[in-house]
Amino acid sequence: MRDVLSRRQPDLTVIAEHVHKPHNLSAVLRSCDAVGIGTVHAVKPTGGVPTYSATSASAEKWVEVLVHGDVSGAVAAVRRWGARVYAAHLSPAAVDYREVDYTVPCALLLGNEKDGVSPEAAALADEHVVIPMLGMVQSLNVSVAAAVILFEAQRQRLRAGFYDAPRLPQEELEAIAERWLARRD
Repeated sequence: MRDVLSRRQPDLTVIAEHVHKPHNLSAVLRSCDAVGIGTVHAVKPTGGVPTYSATSASAEKWVEVLVHGDVSGAVAAVRRWGARVYAAHLSPAAVDYREVDYTVPCALLLGNEKDGVSPEAAALADEHVVIPMLGMVQSLNVSVAAAVILFEAQRQRLRAGFYDAPRLPQEELEAIAERWLARRD
């Protein structure tokens, strides 16, 4: 557990805006855990975040989900630690997802499959990113898009040596390890 925590990326996160389908959010959590993200921000006005452990491979045990009532609150939370916000959003200003720097403190903002990110969320983002599509469809499933972009972030961070030494403060690493050990089943 401490080995996994030593690779956590405290300055990389996801903001999931109105991702209502539990299996999609669970799959996003699984990708987050796979690249070392320990905290995800979820915007769901009714509160609560449903997950299916069969989809997430129990990732919800290892990734903390902070629930926000609105997207501006979620963005404000990540801005407090200096994060840039990259919205997965098809717009005239959008750039290829591989062209942005994921080695800076950053958050990937994702919307639901039906509507994408809201106009408010798009306006709050520092930059819009897209995954180039060469077929007839214009987008991927939200959880697939999250995985594609997050593994680019991981590639950049591996190259920069971000996984070579713990990035969490030792006290925080130990506190999380104790919580994990206490709930392990």
